Amino acid sequence: MFSFKHHLDVHMRVHTEEKLFTCDQCGKSFTRSLNLKRHMNIHTGEKPYKCSHCDKRFSRSSNLKTHERIHTGEILFTCDQHGKSFTQSSNLKDHINIHTGEKLYSCDECDKTFLRASYLKKHLRVHTKEKPHSCNLCGKSFSCLENVKRHQKIHTTVREHVCYECGRTLTLVEHLKQHWSIHTGEKPYKCSHCDKRFSRSGILKIHERIHTGEKPYKCSHCDKRFIVSGDLKTHERIHTGEKPYHCTVCGKCFSQSSSLHRHTKNIHMIVIIVEFAAPAVTLLQFICVRRSDELLSLTQSTFCPEKN
Repeated sequence: MFSFKHHLDVHMRVHTEEKLFTCDQCGKSFTRSLNLKRHMNIHTGEKPYKCSHCDKRFSRSSNLKTHERIHTGEILFTCDQHGKSFTQSSNLKDHINIHTGEKLYSCDECDKTFLRASYLKKHLRVHTKEKPHSCNLCGKSFSCLENVKRHQKIHTTVREHVCYECGRTLTLVEHLKQHWSIHTGEKPYKCSHCDKRFSRSGILKIHERIHTGEKPYKCSHCDKRFIVSGDLKTHERIHTGEKPYHCTVCGKCFSQSSSLHRHTKNIHMIVIIVEFAAPAVTLLQFICVRRSDELLSLTQSTFCPEKN
Protein backbone atom coordinates (compact mmCIF):
# COMPACT_ATOMS: atom_id res chain seq x y z
CA MET A 1 0.00 0.00 0.00
CA PHE A 2 1.11 3.55 -0.69
CA SER A 3 0.23 6.78 1.12
CA PHE A 4 0.27 8.88 -2.04
CA LYS A 5 -0.85 8.13 -5.60
CA HIS A 6 2.45 9.54 -6.89
CA HIS A 7 4.37 6.84 -5.01
CA LEU A 8 2.14 4.17 -6.56
CA ASP A 9 2.71 5.63 -10.04
CA VAL A 10 6.48 5.52 -9.53
CA HIS A 11 6.28 1.95 -8.21
CA MET A 12 4.17 0.76 -11.16
CA ARG A 13 7.03 1.65 -13.51
CA VAL A 14 8.88 -1.34 -12.04
CA HIS A 15 6.23 -3.60 -13.58
CA THR A 16 5.61 -1.66 -16.80
CA GLU A 17 9.37 -1.06 -17.29
CA GLU A 18 8.54 2.52 -18.22
CA LYS A 19 11.69 4.65 -17.98
CA LEU A 20 10.97 8.35 -18.29
CA PHE A 21 14.33 9.74 -17.20
CA THR A 22 17.18 9.45 -19.70
CA CYS A 23 20.85 10.33 -19.33
CA ASP A 24 21.88 12.81 -22.04
CA GLN A 25 25.47 11.57 -21.81
CA CYS A 26 25.07 7.88 -22.63
CA GLY A 27 21.33 7.35 -23.27
CA LYS A 28 20.71 5.05 -20.29
CA SER A 29 17.14 5.35 -18.93
CA PHE A 30 15.69 5.13 -15.42
CA THR A 31 12.28 4.82 -13.76
CA ARG A 32 13.06 7.49 -11.14
CA SER A 33 14.72 10.90 -11.36
CA LEU A 34 16.73 10.09 -8.21
CA ASN A 35 18.32 7.10 -9.96
CA LEU A 36 19.25 9.31 -12.91
CA LYS A 37 20.80 11.84 -10.53
CA ARG A 38 22.90 9.10 -8.92
CA HIS A 39 23.90 7.77 -12.33
CA MET A 40 25.10 11.21 -13.48
CA ASN A 41 27.84 11.05 -10.84
CA ILE A 42 29.54 8.46 -13.08
CA HIS A 43 29.97 11.09 -15.80
CA THR A 44 30.65 14.11 -13.58
CA GLY A 45 32.98 12.21 -11.26
CA GLU A 46 31.24 13.79 -8.26
CA LYS A 47 31.71 11.84 -5.01
CA PRO A 48 30.00 13.77 -2.21
CA TYR A 49 30.19 11.00 0.43
CA LYS A 50 33.56 10.79 2.25
CA CYS A 51 34.71 8.02 4.57
CA SER A 52 35.34 9.25 8.13
CA HIS A 53 38.16 6.71 8.56
CA CYS A 54 40.16 7.28 5.35
CA ASP A 55 40.25 9.60 2.32
CA LYS A 56 38.04 7.50 0.05
CA ARG A 57 34.97 9.17 -1.43
CA PHE A 58 31.84 7.67 -2.98
CA SER A 59 29.05 8.73 -5.32
CA ARG A 60 26.38 6.98 -3.21
CA SER A 61 25.75 6.93 0.54
CA SER A 62 25.01 3.18 0.40
CA ASN A 63 28.46 2.53 -1.07
CA LEU A 64 30.03 4.57 1.73
CA LYS A 65 28.10 2.61 4.36
CA THR A 66 29.28 -0.68 2.86
CA HIS A 67 32.88 0.55 2.66
CA GLU A 68 32.96 1.67 6.30
CA ARG A 69 32.38 -1.92 7.40
CA ILE A 70 35.99 -2.56 6.36
CA HIS A 71 37.09 -0.19 9.14
CA THR A 72 34.52 -1.21 11.77
CA GLY A 73 35.01 -4.93 11.15
CA GLU A 74 31.25 -5.43 10.93
CA ILE A 75 30.49 -8.75 9.25
CA LEU A 76 26.84 -9.47 8.54
CA PHE A 77 26.83 -12.29 5.99
CA THR A 78 28.50 -15.70 6.42
CA CYS A 79 28.79 -18.66 4.05
CA ASP A 80 27.44 -21.83 5.72
CA GLN A 81 29.67 -24.01 3.51
CA HIS A 82 33.01 -23.07 5.07
CA GLY A 83 32.34 -20.05 7.29
CA LYS A 84 33.73 -17.30 5.08
CA SER A 85 32.23 -13.93 6.00
CA PHE A 86 31.27 -10.89 3.92
CA THR A 87 30.25 -7.30 4.53
CA GLN A 88 27.69 -7.36 1.69
CA SER A 89 24.87 -9.80 0.92
CA SER A 90 25.66 -9.52 -2.81
CA ASN A 91 29.24 -10.71 -2.17
CA LEU A 92 27.94 -13.72 -0.24
CA LYS A 93 25.50 -14.51 -3.04
CA ASP A 94 28.29 -14.33 -5.63
CA HIS A 95 30.52 -16.49 -3.42
CA ILE A 96 27.86 -19.22 -3.07
CA ASN A 97 27.69 -19.42 -6.86
CA ILE A 98 31.30 -20.65 -6.78
CA HIS A 99 30.11 -23.71 -4.83
CA THR A 100 27.04 -24.35 -6.96
CA GLY A 101 28.57 -23.34 -10.30
CA GLU A 102 25.30 -21.58 -11.06
CA LYS A 103 25.43 -18.57 -13.38
CA LEU A 104 22.44 -16.46 -12.38
CA TYR A 105 23.21 -13.30 -14.30
CA SER A 106 22.43 -13.43 -18.01
CA CYS A 107 22.82 -10.76 -20.67
CA ASP A 108 19.60 -9.69 -22.42
CA GLU A 109 21.53 -8.69 -25.55
CA CYS A 110 23.36 -11.99 -26.09
CA ASP A 111 23.44 -15.49 -24.56
CA LYS A 112 26.31 -14.95 -22.13
CA THR A 113 25.84 -15.77 -18.43
CA PHE A 114 27.93 -14.70 -15.45
CA LEU A 115 28.64 -15.78 -11.87
CA ARG A 116 28.52 -12.23 -10.53
CA ALA A 117 26.34 -9.20 -11.14
CA SER A 118 29.47 -7.04 -11.39
CA TYR A 119 30.77 -9.21 -14.26
CA LEU A 120 27.46 -8.78 -16.11
CA LYS A 121 27.55 -5.03 -15.49
CA LYS A 122 31.02 -4.78 -17.06
CA HIS A 123 29.97 -7.00 -19.97
CA LEU A 124 26.90 -4.87 -20.77
CA ARG A 125 29.21 -1.96 -21.59
CA VAL A 126 30.21 -3.91 -24.72
CA HIS A 127 26.65 -3.41 -25.95
CA THR A 128 25.94 0.08 -24.56
CA LYS A 129 29.42 1.40 -25.48
CA GLU A 130 29.45 3.10 -22.08
CA LYS A 131 32.93 4.18 -21.01
CA PRO A 132 32.51 5.79 -17.58
CA HIS A 133 36.18 5.71 -16.58
CA SER A 134 38.60 8.20 -18.13
CA CYS A 135 42.33 8.91 -17.86
CA ASN A 136 42.90 12.19 -16.02
CA LEU A 137 46.09 12.80 -18.01
CA CYS A 138 44.91 12.47 -21.62
CA GLY A 139 41.12 12.10 -21.35
CA LYS A 140 40.93 8.68 -23.03
CA SER A 141 37.86 6.73 -21.86
CA PHE A 142 37.52 3.09 -20.86
CA SER A 143 34.72 0.70 -19.94
CA CYS A 144 36.37 -0.53 -16.73
CA LEU A 145 38.69 0.90 -14.09
CA GLU A 146 41.29 -1.86 -14.55
CA ASN A 147 41.89 -0.72 -18.13
CA VAL A 148 42.38 2.88 -16.96
CA LYS A 149 45.03 1.80 -14.46
CA ARG A 150 46.80 -0.28 -17.11
CA HIS A 151 46.63 2.61 -19.59
CA GLN A 152 48.00 5.19 -17.13
CA LYS A 153 51.28 3.28 -16.92
CA ILE A 154 51.95 4.63 -20.41
CA HIS A 155 52.14 8.13 -18.90
CA THR A 156 53.89 7.32 -15.63
CA THR A 157 56.21 4.43 -16.53
CA VAL A 158 59.55 4.78 -18.28
CA ARG A 159 59.73 2.54 -21.35
CA GLU A 160 62.22 0.05 -19.96
CA HIS A 161 61.19 -3.19 -21.69
CA VAL A 162 63.38 -3.51 -24.78
CA CYS A 163 63.06 -6.09 -27.55
CA TYR A 164 66.60 -7.33 -28.20
CA GLU A 165 65.63 -8.55 -31.65
CA CYS A 166 64.58 -5.21 -33.16
CA GLY A 167 65.30 -2.64 -30.42
CA ARG A 168 61.71 -1.57 -29.90
CA THR A 169 60.86 -0.39 -26.36
CA LEU A 170 57.52 -1.08 -24.72
CA THR A 171 55.85 0.26 -21.58
CA LEU A 172 54.48 -2.98 -20.15
CA VAL A 173 56.16 -6.37 -19.88
CA GLU A 174 52.99 -8.09 -21.21
CA HIS A 175 53.23 -5.92 -24.33
CA LEU A 176 56.83 -7.06 -24.78
CA LYS A 177 55.74 -10.70 -24.50
CA GLN A 178 53.05 -10.15 -27.13
CA HIS A 179 55.51 -8.31 -29.37
CA TRP A 180 58.14 -11.04 -29.00
CA SER A 181 55.80 -13.59 -30.59
CA ILE A 182 56.19 -11.65 -33.88
CA HIS A 183 59.84 -12.73 -33.99
CA THR A 184 59.44 -16.25 -32.57
CA GLY A 185 56.26 -17.10 -34.46
CA GLU A 186 54.90 -18.57 -31.24
CA LYS A 187 51.13 -18.95 -31.07
CA PRO A 188 50.26 -20.24 -27.59
CA TYR A 189 46.50 -19.60 -27.79
CA LYS A 190 44.60 -22.43 -29.51
CA CYS A 191 40.97 -22.32 -30.58
CA SER A 192 38.86 -24.90 -28.72
CA HIS A 193 36.65 -25.37 -31.81
CA CYS A 194 39.28 -25.78 -34.54
CA ASP A 195 43.06 -26.14 -34.96
CA LYS A 196 43.85 -22.46 -35.44
CA ARG A 197 46.36 -20.87 -33.09
CA PHE A 198 47.01 -17.23 -32.22
CA SER A 199 49.76 -15.11 -30.71
CA ARG A 200 47.34 -13.09 -28.54
CA SER A 201 44.41 -14.09 -26.35
CA GLY A 202 42.38 -11.12 -27.60
CA ILE A 203 42.64 -12.29 -31.20
CA LEU A 204 41.61 -15.81 -30.15
CA LYS A 205 38.57 -14.39 -28.33
CA ILE A 206 37.45 -12.57 -31.48
CA HIS A 207 38.08 -15.66 -33.65
CA GLU A 208 35.99 -17.93 -31.42
CA ARG A 209 32.96 -15.73 -32.05
CA ILE A 210 32.93 -17.22 -35.58
CA HIS A 211 32.17 -20.60 -33.99
CA THR A 212 29.84 -19.43 -31.22
CA GLY A 213 27.97 -16.98 -33.43
CA GLU A 214 28.35 -14.26 -30.81
CA LYS A 215 27.98 -10.76 -32.23
CA PRO A 216 28.17 -8.33 -29.29
CA TYR A 217 28.24 -5.11 -31.32
CA LYS A 218 24.78 -3.97 -32.45
CA CYS A 219 24.05 -1.12 -34.83
CA SER A 220 22.11 1.71 -33.16
CA HIS A 221 20.33 2.46 -36.46
CA CYS A 222 19.24 -1.04 -37.54
CA ASP A 223 19.22 -4.63 -36.24
CA LYS A 224 22.55 -5.71 -37.71
CA ARG A 225 25.16 -7.13 -35.33
CA PHE A 226 28.92 -7.60 -35.71
CA ILE A 227 31.74 -9.69 -34.28
CA VAL A 228 34.22 -6.80 -33.94
CA SER A 229 33.68 -3.13 -33.11
CA GLY A 230 35.62 -2.01 -36.20
CA ASP A 231 33.08 -3.66 -38.50
CA LEU A 232 30.24 -1.94 -36.63
CA LYS A 233 31.96 1.44 -36.96
CA THR A 234 32.39 0.92 -40.71
CA HIS A 235 28.78 -0.23 -41.12
CA GLU A 236 27.31 2.74 -39.24
CA ARG A 237 28.81 5.08 -41.84
CA ILE A 238 26.11 3.76 -44.22
CA HIS A 239 23.57 5.43 -41.93
CA THR A 240 25.55 8.54 -41.00
CA GLY A 241 26.98 9.17 -44.49
CA GLU A 242 30.44 9.75 -42.99
CA LYS A 243 33.28 9.39 -45.53
CA PRO A 244 36.58 9.97 -43.70
CA TYR A 245 38.89 8.62 -46.42
CA HIS A 246 39.58 10.97 -49.34
CA CYS A 247 41.64 10.58 -52.49
CA THR A 248 44.57 13.02 -52.58
CA VAL A 249 44.51 13.05 -56.40
CA CYS A 250 40.88 13.81 -57.24
CA GLY A 251 39.35 14.53 -53.82
CA LYS A 252 36.69 11.81 -53.96
CA CYS A 253 35.65 10.57 -50.50
CA PHE A 254 34.97 7.04 -49.26
CA SER A 255 33.50 5.43 -46.14
CA GLN A 256 36.09 2.61 -46.11
CA SER A 257 39.85 2.62 -46.53
CA SER A 258 39.56 -0.48 -48.76
CA SER A 259 37.30 1.46 -51.16
CA LEU A 260 39.84 4.26 -51.33
CA HIS A 261 42.63 1.76 -52.01
CA ARG A 262 40.58 0.10 -54.77
CA HIS A 263 39.78 3.50 -56.31
CA THR A 264 43.42 4.60 -56.25
CA LYS A 265 44.58 1.32 -57.79
CA ASN A 266 41.99 1.21 -60.58
CA ILE A 267 41.75 4.91 -61.43
CA HIS A 268 45.03 6.57 -60.55
CA MET A 269 47.64 3.78 -60.61
CA ILE A 270 48.75 4.82 -64.12
CA VAL A 271 49.24 8.32 -62.79
CA ILE A 272 52.02 7.02 -60.58
CA ILE A 273 53.65 5.28 -63.57
CA VAL A 274 53.41 8.46 -65.65
CA GLU A 275 54.93 10.48 -62.84
CA PHE A 276 58.05 8.32 -62.89
CA ALA A 277 58.14 7.81 -66.68
CA ALA A 278 57.52 11.42 -67.63
CA PRO A 279 58.04 13.75 -64.65
CA ALA A 280 57.25 16.80 -66.82
CA VAL A 281 53.55 15.90 -67.14
CA THR A 282 51.36 18.45 -65.36
CA LEU A 283 49.00 17.54 -62.49
CA LEU A 284 45.94 18.26 -64.63
CA GLN A 285 47.20 15.85 -67.28
CA PHE A 286 47.89 13.25 -64.55
CA ILE A 287 44.21 13.16 -63.62
CA CYS A 288 43.18 12.79 -67.28
CA VAL A 289 45.30 9.66 -67.75
CA ARG A 290 43.21 6.60 -66.88
CA ARG A 291 44.34 3.43 -68.66
CA SER A 292 47.60 1.89 -69.85
CA ASP A 293 46.59 2.24 -73.53
CA GLU A 294 46.28 6.00 -72.98
CA LEU A 295 49.80 5.99 -71.56
CA LEU A 296 51.07 4.76 -74.94
CA SER A 297 49.51 7.77 -76.69
CA LEU A 298 51.50 10.27 -74.61
CA THR A 299 53.86 12.32 -76.79
CA GLN A 300 56.22 15.24 -76.29
CA SER A 301 53.28 17.58 -76.92
CA THR A 302 51.67 16.24 -73.73
CA PHE A 303 54.50 17.54 -71.52
CA CYS A 304 54.40 20.88 -69.79
CA PRO A 305 56.22 23.37 -72.09
CA GLU A 306 57.79 25.13 -69.11
CA LYS A 307 59.67 21.97 -68.12
CA ASN A 308 60.74 20.87 -71.63
